[in-house]
Amino acid sequence: MKVLVIGDVVGNPGRQTLKAFLDKNKSQYDFIIVNGENAAAGFGITGKLCDEILDWGADVITSGNHIWDKKEIYDYLDRSNKVLRPYNYPKGVPGTGYTILKDKKGNKIAVISLQGRVFMPPIDCPFTTVNELVGEIRKECKHIIVDFHAEATSEKLALANFLDGKVSVVYGTHTHVQTADNKILLDGTGYISDVGMTGSDNGIIGMKKESIIPKFLTALPQKFDVAEGKERVNGLDIEIDDETGECIKIDRINLSLMELGIF
Repeated sequence: MKVLVIGDVVGNPGRQTLKAFLDKNKSQYDFIIVNGENAAAGFGITGKLCDEILDWGADVITSGNHIWDKKEIYDYLDRSNKVLRPYNYPKGVPGTGYTILKDKKGNKIAVISLQGRVFMPPIDCPFTTVNELVGEIRKECKHIIVDFHAEATSEKLALANFLDGKVSVVYGTHTHVQTADNKILLDGTGYISDVGMTGSDNGIIGMKKESIIPKFLTALPQKFDVAEGKERVNGLDIEIDDETGECIKIDRINLSLMELGIF
């Protein structure tokens, strides 16, 4: 099973970069996961944008703390099993935090969206909630991928080791900075601390420098605007054993559109 993961898509530059990359490369993969929580002008996502990303070739859209930024997404989450909010939000919130679908070859694959608690809004424990969920999912399928939307590297690595041998891959999102620690853990779970982002490399984590720097200089509220130019794709090229569900390859994707020969 060949799986493509795309890191946090930021605004229109990120969306257009994603579309161009998928148009050229989606045929190489059996299953595609995109983190889309920043797709709408850098904050949140709308139902229309979800439909677009799914039409472009994504099988599942994961998210994180910004999933709630656009109110119109609430009803969409209740209607869709392909757009996920973090599973460890309290009961009663819209949507679902996991889904089980089939890849192009007919293999069942589960995708779980989780959110961390270190330096993040307080929600339910990701460790205990996902442990119970994984136990149930493994009765149905062996291929399980976890998008852990978290700030602290230690929390991400702890969760990956906690789930090692129980899931196929645990990858981090949220920081928008791709890390270089992709590896396969001792019991066969693939891991990276952060996939990175898809969008402009001409600013600061996808936003204009002129928006971000004054925040650090003054500590006053600032309106963050999406940066443009020098767009890059950050993601993962993953292979999972069809029989065992173990990760056998997890390589980073970190390419400009010029390097890809697209623009």
